[in-house]
This record gives sequence, structure tokens and C-alpha cells, in this order.
Amino acid sequence: MPESRQSLSYQPLTREQMAWRAAQDLPEGAFVNLGIGIPTLTASYVPAGREVIFHSENGVLGLGPKPEPGQEDPYLIDAGKNLTTLITGGCYVHHADAFLMIRGGHLDISLLGAFEVSEAGDLANWTTEDPAFPPGVGGAMDLAVGAREIRVIMEHTSKKGEPRILKHCTLPLTAAGCVKRVYTNLAVIDVTPQGLSVLEMVPGMTLEQLQALTEPKLQLANAWQALAPPAARAA
Repeated sequence: MPESRQSLSYQPLTREQMAWRAAQDLPEGAFVNLGIGIPTLTASYVPAGREVIFHSENGVLGLGPKPEPGQEDPYLIDAGKNLTTLITGGCYVHHADAFLMIRGGHLDISLLGAFEVSEAGDLANWTTEDPAFPPGVGGAMDLAVGAREIRVIMEHTSKKGEPRILKHCTLPLTAAGCVKRVYTNLAVIDVTPQGLSVLEMVPGMTLEQLQALTEPKLQLANAWQALAPPAARAA
């Protein structure tokens, strides 16, 4: 039974902290697609001095961080329709060209949101089958098979406190066996042939507590460490 918020011995990450954590793992020179939702925040948290080229499926290569107040360009948005910026050398491209980059295998990593991820790395992120919320597959299916690596950023549990990392996804799949790493508001977890490996957990959380919120069996990595992001702040 999940702990109540009042009795939590740990502090879940904010959306911005989750994006910060994912940004730390992006390698120098990587071409990275940012999916709708929390992933779009990642461009604001790349470590200083590291060059990462962000791609947006709506037709931007060289996506920058969130604009400073007063510097917004209403004509420059990311895939989630958020105002964004363009780095020096960045460019706008036709929507079809943005998808040629995806389908041609030119993206090193895609950071995607998800509703569910299975222990085998199956991804479900395009519909909840709720008639009140129409499905929106967008470019997710192309990204799931076109990018060299898929990493997911999502809340560890649903609003009802139910696990979103499952033995088998209950929602329609976007793609099977594509997810390699999951960043949640509680942990960083790798999907491996041997099962789910916990690399990091928020301070104060135990493996037993994390397991109670996760359906498949978890293994603690030998070199696991505490997930200690900077203090919460807006992107």
C-alpha cells in the first residue's frame, strides 16, 4: 500500500528536476529529440559547455532553452506548442524533413513521455483509451523505432498511486522493447536483459518503498547512488 504524502520519508522530484536529471546523461555532440511533456524542459538543463543538438518533430533542429522573459518569439514553438529558442546555427525545416531525420536513423536519443513502460521496455504513450481524451500518436511510433535509443521521463505512479512501470503494459503499445532507461520522480531505472536495474533513488527512499510502487521485480545496481538534483526551480 503506497505511503500517504504526509508520511513520506522522501521528497519526489519536480518536473523540472526530472528534466535536469535526464539532461545530465546526454553525451557531447548527441542529436536528441524532445517529446511532448516533461522532455521539452530538458533543453534548459544541459550542463554548461556541453553541446547537445535538440530536434523537435514540428520542424526545428537546434532547439534552445526556454526563452528569458521579454525575449519570447511567438512564432517559435516546440512539439508541445511551448515557446522556445533557437541556438546559434539552428534552423527551421519542413515537417517532412524533421521526420526524415527520425526515419533515417539520424537521432542518437529520443526523450519521450509515457503512460506505461513494461519490464521488457515496451512503451505505451499514445492513448489512455479514455473517450474524454482523444488519442494523439504524433511522431511517437516513428521515434520509437527511428531513434538509436529511447529514454522515458514520467511520473512513477498514476494520479491514483498505481504503478506505471508494469510487468506488461495494459494500454495499446507504441512500440515493443524499445525503452532503455526510465527517469521518474523517484528513481532512474535501466531496462536490461536481466531485468530492471535501479541506478538512483531519491534521498530517503528504500528499495522496498520503490518496489511497492513498481509492479515488476527491481534489482539494485551495485554502484547505485542517491538521486540528488539541485533545488527545485522553474525551467
